[in-house]
Amino acid sequence: MISSNDFRNGVTIELDGVLYQVIEFQHVKPGKGSAFVRTKLKNLQTGGVVDRTFNAGERVSAARVEKREMQFLYSTGDDYTFMDTETFEQLTLHSADIGEGVRFLKENMTCYVMLYKNTSIGVDLPNSVDLQIVETEPGFKGDTAAGGTKPAKLETGAVVKVPLFVEQGEMISVDTRTGQYLGRA
Repeated sequence: MISSNDFRNGVTIELDGVLYQVIEFQHVKPGKGSAFVRTKLKNLQTGGVVDRTFNAGERVSAARVEKREMQFLYSTGDDYTFMDTETFEQLTLHSADIGEGVRFLKENMTCYVMLYKNTSIGVDLPNSVDLQIVETEPGFKGDTAAGGTKPAKLETGAVVKVPLFVEQGEMISVDTRTGQYLGRA
């Protein structure tokens, strides 16, 4: 059991037999009345997001989620194959199980696959990845003053906004949580 006061982003809980992951939380202490916790919860089976309010200190069931370090091997269509780095067992996940992070998966990348009762419920990517730009418009001298951005296609197929001075063929760092350009690698 976990208290609603202990909610943090990424905590997995079980409500009415369904797994939810805390996306956002806010402790609210109004001037009148008791405190409460306002949350946004993501249903890990369907991917839907619900808003839910808990009384401060309310106890809910914490889900025991195991994180296994795995290496991404290859993809075929919408199926992505991972290998456990300890046992060398292979696991195939559908793109819907991975979510938005599928845009930044690169072969031989190490990430964590989350398992609940030996069933995969998602993939936890590193916070940032280094990827090569394969297609973008050419930059021009003096373009840094305006602070503008342009779209750039990465080696994984993802499209991110980059500053105007970044050229095709460069390696850049991208935040996998937000999809934003962090800097040159």
